[in-house]
Formats: sequence, structure tokens, C-alpha cells
Amino acid sequence: MSEEVQGQIKKLILSRRLAPGDPLPTESEMMSLFGVSRNSVREALKALQAVSIVDIRHGFGTYVGSLSLDSFVEGMVFRAAVRHRRGEASLDELLEVREALEAGLIGSVAGKLPPDDLAALRDLVRTMEREAAAGRVTAATDRAFHLALYRSLGNHLLSEVLDAFWAAFHRVREELKEDAQDPRVICSRHQDIVAALESTDGPRATAAMHHHFAGIRQVLSDSARTSAPDAT
Repeated sequence: MSEEVQGQIKKLILSRRLAPGDPLPTESEMMSLFGVSRNSVREALKALQAVSIVDIRHGFGTYVGSLSLDSFVEGMVFRAAVRHRRGEASLDELLEVREALEAGLIGSVAGKLPPDDLAALRDLVRTMEREAAAGRVTAATDRAFHLALYRSLGNHLLSEVLDAFWAAFHRVREELKEDAQDPRVICSRHQDIVAALESTDGPRATAAMHHHFAGIRQVLSDSARTSAPDAT
């Protein structure tokens, strides 16, 4: 019954063309609309809240949720962490997906990047240089760089998916306390990407992106060898 009511609530959102933040009918109104019990409505709303389709604000009402990919990220993080603990290559798989997406897109961005976005990327690289000099490039700066790379494509779903895989990969690395890459190397790889974009050279930009991911992959490989039971 809960699944059936979930479907009816989603149909209601679509049929009324509601957007994130728009109010939904009250529980009593939903009971009347769908011909179900209050408990069925509440169970359905809780399930939909877990995947950001609805937002229950106690004392205020129920609204269309953010429709974000947060629950997708949480699922990927836990799945990857569990598989990693079992000795499976879950981090490598996440990295492979990220590389396929970013290396496949960067060539189409080269030569079409708006001046403002290119300036933003230069600024982020300068921030990385300062952070590297202090000993660590922050995750926030790296995340902002990869988001800015594809902003000009104007594809909101693509941006969310790229960010979801970035977030999942870094969350798993943090939770598993994987070794971080040398901050000077991080700077160098991102500088190479920006230089390729400045030259409007698509193949060079693609090669720079693959080189960037190759460095991360090497760190993962080194970390796996160091943490192996027979490592000395």
C-alpha cells in the first residue's frame, strides 16, 4: 500500500506541475484523494522524504523536496565502503566512472569555454597553489574546479551526476582514510588541464584529464599495496 501511495503522490506532483518547495496537500487531503489510511500516507511520505522527493516540515506542512541526488550518493558511498572492506575494487570502479564522464566531456568544452569560466578555473588553480604551499589542497577547491569545468554546457543533470560521483569518491576515501595525493602533483595536473583549455586544444585537454586520473589511480594502487596484510 505504501508503494502504491508513493506512486500516487509522484503522479500528483507531475500532474500539478509542482516544483521543489511547492506545498503538497495535507495528510487529510491525501487520505481523501487516494482513499487510504493516515498511516499509509505517512509511510509513503517518509519513504519519499528519504529520496528527497518530499520535504516534511513538522508544524508547517509537506512540500515538494529538493529532488537532489543526495540519497544516490549515500547509497554509492556505503556500497563502495562495504565492497572495499571485502577487498573489492570499489574505489577503482568509482574512479573509472568519473574518468569516463570527465575525459569524455572535456574535449567538447575546449575552445568553447566562456572567458568568465576560464578565469574562474585560473583562480581555483591559484587557490590550489596557495593551499599546496600550506600542505594540503582542500576538497572544496577540487570540487569547485571540476564543477566549473562543465558549467558552460548548461546541463543541470550532468552537473549533478558529475558532482554526485565526485562526492561519493571523496567521501569513501575520507571514511576509509585513504592516503591523499601529493598536493604539488594535484596542482600540476590541474594546471595542465587549464593550459590545455587555454590553448583550445581538445585532444590535449582529454590527455590532461586522463593524466590527472592516472595520478589518482596510482595513489590508490600504492595505498592498496601498503595496506596489504603481507606489506612490510
